[in-house]
Amino acid sequence: MASIREMRLRIKSIKSLAQVTRALETVSASKVRKAVQANQASRSYSEKAWKVLLHLARQPGHNNLHPLLNERLEVRKILVILISGDRGLAGSYNVNVLRNTLMYFDQFSQPVDYICVGKKGRDLLLRKKANVIAEFSELKNPANFIEISPINRLVIDDFLNEGHDQLYLSYTNFHTMTKQETMVRKILPLEVDFSGKGFNATHKNGSSVFTYEPDQKELLDEIIPRFTAMQIYQSVLSSQASEHAARMIAMSNATENANELVGLLQLEYNKARQQSITNDMLDIVGGAAAQTQSGR
Repeated sequence: MASIREMRLRIKSIKSLAQVTRALETVSASKVRKAVQANQASRSYSEKAWKVLLHLARQPGHNNLHPLLNERLEVRKILVILISGDRGLAGSYNVNVLRNTLMYFDQFSQPVDYICVGKKGRDLLLRKKANVIAEFSELKNPANFIEISPINRLVIDDFLNEGHDQLYLSYTNFHTMTKQETMVRKILPLEVDFSGKGFNATHKNGSSVFTYEPDQKELLDEIIPRFTAMQIYQSVLSSQASEHAARMIAMSNATENANELVGLLQLEYNKARQQSITNDMLDIVGGAAAQTQSGR
């Protein structure tokens, strides 16, 4: 059994650790609210852009409207944007998104390259010997649209230059504080879904009348790249919210476990102190009895 001094030091150490995990839980709770608010604030723009795209895609000859809408006859290479965290202490958040990504693309025969948003995903992919061609990390919380623009320019230029034939997003979709879902979704070439299940597809009917100024081509040249960037941006915000929610829950559980452990150690410490005091008293009584017998 550990000595009383060792137990006292261990209790003090665990209490200090519980204070740290409690502080991290509080910080994550604040950050997840900011990320969710930023995600909701950006949806109005993406919904309007999607509404216009749906209308344009219903026009005759929509397959030749823009190069970012055109399916390639042969898919030779695939590019994936993997969004993870920069730090740990978030439970299985980073491991889950990587596992889901690798399982999803194991079924593809084409070579897969990765752009990593977040250090943890980069490190895990490099350990798996995956081909990481770019990495973006240390984004603000919540991330701003300007930080996402270099990623958008990189992937769009790559797609237009036929460096890769398909672009996928792998991220964690935030539903609630206790529910986050890992997802893989193709974003280039842009697929226009008329079923109402597409990205932010809130506009389902074709009765609206649009007047385009400037012309259709100039409008699409502006809207489609921005809409692609908006998908990446909202995926980053959703992943950030999921990461902070996962960290908040992990730190909450760690704090509860630490407090429970402190309680058990405190009980053992009290028993050990009581035993020590009892032994001291027995030694005193035994010493007094010995002196009494020797004085007779």
